[in-house]
Amino acid sequence: MKTAIHWFRRDLRITDNTALGQCASRAAEVVPVYILSEWTIAHRWTGSHRQEFLCGSLEALAKNLSAIGGRLLIRQGNPIEELVALARETGAGAIYFNRDPDPFGRAVEEKLLQAGQELGLEVVACKDICIHERVEVLTGSGDPFRVFTPYAKAWAKLPKIDPVGRPRKLVTPGHVKSLELPSLATWGLRAEGRIVAPGEKAARERLGNFLGNALASYGAKRDFPAADSTSRLSQDLRWGLLSTREVFTRSEKRVGELPAADRSNAMKFISELIWREFYLNILWHFPQVLDTEFNPKFRGMVWPGSQENFHRWEAGETGFPIVDAAMRELNETGFMHNRARMITAMFLTKDLHLDWRLGERYFLQKLTDGDIASNNGGWQWSAGTGADAAPYFRIQNPWTQTRRYDPEGTYIRRWLPELRDVPTERFFEPPAVGRLVAQYPPPVVDHALAREKTLELFAVQKEMVGS
Repeated sequence: MKTAIHWFRRDLRITDNTALGQCASRAAEVVPVYILSEWTIAHRWTGSHRQEFLCGSLEALAKNLSAIGGRLLIRQGNPIEELVALARETGAGAIYFNRDPDPFGRAVEEKLLQAGQELGLEVVACKDICIHERVEVLTGSGDPFRVFTPYAKAWAKLPKIDPVGRPRKLVTPGHVKSLELPSLATWGLRAEGRIVAPGEKAARERLGNFLGNALASYGAKRDFPAADSTSRLSQDLRWGLLSTREVFTRSEKRVGELPAADRSNAMKFISELIWREFYLNILWHFPQVLDTEFNPKFRGMVWPGSQENFHRWEAGETGFPIVDAAMRELNETGFMHNRARMITAMFLTKDLHLDWRLGERYFLQKLTDGDIASNNGGWQWSAGTGADAAPYFRIQNPWTQTRRYDPEGTYIRRWLPELRDVPTERFFEPPAVGRLVAQYPPPVVDHALAREKTLELFAVQKEMVGS
């Protein structure tokens, strides 16, 4: 075929990009395009951290495509209308893209397939975001897994596809019009702090650094938010700056090179990659989790917490230092350590008794790596309502979590400078009277009393549904 379109979505890279590779191998001319949404700040489904990272990654992608002879086109609007118009402008005979796992993206794909049939335009959807997707990992009876461990065992037994390189050369028609690369002003946003470096090159550097340094101790150190002991690849996988295939393949190879004593630590990272795919497959098979509890026993659960306490949680002013440090890190950087995500999510639901959907929405607005599947899965896990979730009666104590995972108070002091002179041991239990220092609020709740209230709420819910 003479000309084909590659539609970039969650795959902002040229290396090991399934749809881009197929498009480049089958067409003499490739039209790479990214279609900006018409979202504005009023919609509140994302925020400045993620959009700023997107802008930087698109700029990097444009340079990478230019280096191999291509040109990234930017359009904005309804993706079906824009793609059909672009096909007509260029005479393209096909549109290639990598499949999206969420119900919103899938709905667009169905409309594009229908439009392609009506226009005689070939529409090619590729598997790329997962190593194993959709109906590849099923129980013996052909049903989707609802529990992680059997899913992980089945996932591990399936053959894996090796990553491939990048196209050596692209030719993009020079006459096709394009918008300028976007900035935060495109959506009426402004910068809200610092973000991690965007783009494929930066992502590849992060992967190399992690494999060479932190992977060997990952299992032992990953739960300490003050340490540089995690991969920091979550936004790179969210935006497809790295393929999951490459991350898995290189990690597995590195595990084999490590001393036997370090391999179990490193395998914990492989497990996290599988957790990511588990949540993506839950979303594929059970898209209703975005609106309601995965566990039907807890649908209609009453969450009587106050709006005032939600705003305190948002601002990092709850009087629980580990919670407040995590929320201020999120607000300033668009990132939060995974252990801190569990602590803050369980605190919102089981100490403040607020609906998990409020926290899920806030995280998506703030996180650079805001992934609809992992975010939903994590929040429902913490609330005790999700797939293979923490039991509802598992209620983390923020004070003991601090003692265990920030034993020197380093993380708390990094994000709460008003507490820099407070003795570390005072972070491990509520203040005996009042507050830790005058400029820091007292705890908004008594954890022990809040825990009892949580157990009562779940007991009432279980009685209502007869379980």
